[in-house]
Amino acid sequence: MSLLKRLFGIGGGSDAGPEEAATAGEQEYKGFLIRATPFKADGQYQTCAVLSKEVGGQAREHRLIRADRFASLDDAVDVSFRKARQMIDEQGERLFG
Repeated sequence: MSLLKRLFGIGGGSDAGPEEAATAGEQEYKGFLIRATPFKADGQYQTCAVLSKEVGGQAREHRLIRADRFASLDDAVDVSFRKARQMIDEQGERLFG
């Protein structure tokens, strides 16, 4: 399978891509809602989260996907939350700009 297909979760195997990932946990942080959505990739769980917030009366979302992979769903969820909080601290509402 080509590198691009693996990066974008296209084809091959039963691993779910980021679009099909179920929410494994939610938490609020500095006015944002973080949904941890790690997905299976090559037999491991890949770091993924959706950050959402209402900005100017409009619901906005940003999908965070990182290359980090873990054997445990719990580890992937923990890192997804940590990376999301870090991105909020660094960029805040500029995520949606």
